[in-house]
Amino acid sequence: MALINLKIFDVVPVRFNLWLMLFTSCWVVYMLRVNMSLNLIAMVPQPARNISSRSQCSSDNEVLNESLRHVDIPEIREAPRQIGGGSFNWSKDQQATILGSYFWCYPVTSLVGGMAAERWGPRYVVLVTSLASAVLTMISPAAARLDYIALVVVRFFLGFAGGFIYPALHVLVARWAPPAEKGKFVSAMMGGTLGTVVTWSLTGPLLEKFGWASAFYVPAGLTFVWCGFWWYLVADTPADHPRISIAERKYIIDALGDKIKKSKGMPPFKSICTSFPFLAMIILHFGNLWGLYFIMTVGPKFVSSVLGFELAAAGIISALPYLARLFMATIFGAVGDCILSRKLMTTTTIRKFFCLFSHVLPGILLVLLVYTGCNTALSVAMITMSMGFNGAATLTNLQNHQDLAPNYAGTLYGIANFIGSTAGFFTPMITAYFTRNGDNFEQWRPVFFVGASVYIVSAIFFVLFGTGNTQDWNFTSKEKDDGKEEKAKVDDQNDMNDTSRNSYIKDTKENPTSITTRA
Repeated sequence: MALINLKIFDVVPVRFNLWLMLFTSCWVVYMLRVNMSLNLIAMVPQPARNISSRSQCSSDNEVLNESLRHVDIPEIREAPRQIGGGSFNWSKDQQATILGSYFWCYPVTSLVGGMAAERWGPRYVVLVTSLASAVLTMISPAAARLDYIALVVVRFFLGFAGGFIYPALHVLVARWAPPAEKGKFVSAMMGGTLGTVVTWSLTGPLLEKFGWASAFYVPAGLTFVWCGFWWYLVADTPADHPRISIAERKYIIDALGDKIKKSKGMPPFKSICTSFPFLAMIILHFGNLWGLYFIMTVGPKFVSSVLGFELAAAGIISALPYLARLFMATIFGAVGDCILSRKLMTTTTIRKFFCLFSHVLPGILLVLLVYTGCNTALSVAMITMSMGFNGAATLTNLQNHQDLAPNYAGTLYGIANFIGSTAGFFTPMITAYFTRNGDNFEQWRPVFFVGASVYIVSAIFFVLFGTGNTQDWNFTSKEKDDGKEEKAKVDDQNDMNDTSRNSYIKDTKENPTSITTRA
């Protein structure tokens, strides 16, 4: 039996198992994050839809939009059924508080999540926070029946736990992914995209057949099962994995070289905060999240209020941008790894060149979107392509922190994500400012110009000032001293060899017979 297991693990690399667990971990965290947005619809009676308002293009697209409604996934929001548990008369403000409470502490724990993983190991950090998230999701129905404040508290701690996961996963990638395969590993972080689509698709049948409480219990149960696989298949480093082959362990360790140390010290915050390449990476990451939040929130609102087509009402169409980003992220990751392994470009060149796809092209498509006129199909295509090209972020801002300091990849990602998440607050405010007097093309054009400008300007800044080279502050002072001592020993040995060789040459010139004597 042991021989069979050995052969199986030799055939299936541990890195492949790790890629699957990275992908599914993002799936799980998004499943527990987004399920509330649909669950609330079944928990709270929905008011009748107001169909009196008409958009600028509604008369042109009325037939098209109506036909698209009938061919897509059933619209869960229009027919919530209160099965097995009653409903809650929560106001709009209370519902908004429930949904928003997840993000109250999420950026803060995202900031410290990387440091926690670097100190205690990403395997344990992800496991503990995922288990805690499953328990909190499991008790959510009881909290809801108690009081909406109790549900707010549960969601607050759910966001508290969720903030640790992504920085911890980046620490795991830094310790496991060879440079020539890093794009594939980072593309696994797009698992949350598919998790969102699948969760929205499966929650509807659960709500209608088993009631709203089941939409909490099922994801929690799946998370418990997933935690068992995570515990068995994942280790902090290749050296810690009990079932990895000797050849695979040697390949990973040799590929990573001396850039990764299992350090438990505090990150060099002074060096990090004064690092210009790190500032360039933060700006690039901010631009990426700005564009991402912009497309996810403002894009559908534009198509709804101006073009007269409710994008979120059509299941398949609303999933297209997310699926395109997942698909293209995988393609771009593989292409980048191929280029790096064949040494066709340097790491810095790859990071800067692919900004064209991850930031510049999506920004241009946003500008074109506002000039598409009353053409729903073309508008949806623009949004889909914009998010699809943004999948190249796996080769730019989502990977650059791994280049700058692999030892502190989680910390760097946490800081960048903390700052970048503020884009989620600014994009709705800017949209509301420009569209306060109406919803037509004239009011919306400045909104898209701002979104496209942030996308493109952040890419230009990174191209000018960013880098893919490992920074000196990636190594601790002790590691630098050890390196200097090692270099000094080598230099001393070389000096001794040179002295001995020179002495030998001088001796042989002065006394040729000494050669025979020494021999």
